[in-house]
Amino acid sequence: MATPASSPPAASATLPASARPAALARWLWVVAWLIVAIVIVGGITRLTESGLSITEWKPVTGAIPPLNEAQWQAEFQAYQQIGEYKHVTGPAGMTLADYKFIYFWEWAHRLIGRLIGLAFALPLAWFWIRGAIPAGFKPRLVGLLALGGLQGAFGWFMVRSGLSGEMTDVSHFWLSIHLLTALFTLAAVVWTALDLRRLARVPGARPARLGGASAAIALVVFVQLLLGAWVAGLNAGHASDTWPLMQGRLVPEFDLSRGLGWALTHDPFLIHFLHRWWAWAAVAALVVLARKVRPFDRRASIAIHAAFGLQIVLGIATVWTGVSLWVATAHQAVGALLVMAAAWGMHVLGRRP
Repeated sequence: MATPASSPPAASATLPASARPAALARWLWVVAWLIVAIVIVGGITRLTESGLSITEWKPVTGAIPPLNEAQWQAEFQAYQQIGEYKHVTGPAGMTLADYKFIYFWEWAHRLIGRLIGLAFALPLAWFWIRGAIPAGFKPRLVGLLALGGLQGAFGWFMVRSGLSGEMTDVSHFWLSIHLLTALFTLAAVVWTALDLRRLARVPGARPARLGGASAAIALVVFVQLLLGAWVAGLNAGHASDTWPLMQGRLVPEFDLSRGLGWALTHDPFLIHFLHRWWAWAAVAALVVLARKVRPFDRRASIAIHAAFGLQIVLGIATVWTGVSLWVATAHQAVGALLVMAAAWGMHVLGRRP
């Protein structure tokens, strides 16, 4: 007598046959690396003072750069109307060739943003139509798509803050919102990819949760990222080219004439000082995270240690080189990798049976 075929494990019934969590996870990793790319190009855009070179927001037609001399002249003339040109780059003798250089970086930054939108929206629609999205993940994926759209809007608000009146730079507050939203989106994409990868390996596995200890560590790291964004927005990296001392002293002189609150949010010397020393609080928090993670996933622990170690070295090198373009860019790039590593570690701690 033929033996009946054994029935599949009960856990597999929780996932439709058409669902492909592994494929979704691979797609989200591609999106995550595109976000890292835009963070890097965004850093270059900031360091080369290119962010105000395009004075209009054209989500669709703006993907095409000027194609002839007349179009280049029109863009350059629009740039010449803003405060940055009138008070900074114009008096310095900016030529059309100089303008084309800064235009390229801002255009490339916006173009990658558009590519990320397409790389997320089109596969999401395809997976949705195919019924390949596991139960419970549709709202999260739609939320990530909305977060990406919000990020683009924040980018324009940031640029617009530098176009009004006699402003010669963007608001460092809007810059921090723009950058931190990108890093939060990166962490959320990585977290979702890890949830899906685990679901592919363990059918029925529930999404990881952010525990109390991980949330506290995330808050410490968030403060450091916020200070770093303000350092970038205020050009505070130039406040000192020595380390560990600033101006020959541990605590530099800073402006308290308008109160401590203003100094904590606007004074480049104080913000630079806080960024370089709060880094050690972030390191301590990340060491705790790595030690907690090590028994469960040694690779994640190593990734956290490697990321914050390299980040500290690059931060000091950025100061010593007087904010060298490529050293400072590497510092921002590793910052994004650190966010990914931390999200990985926190996900390990938040996994549930």
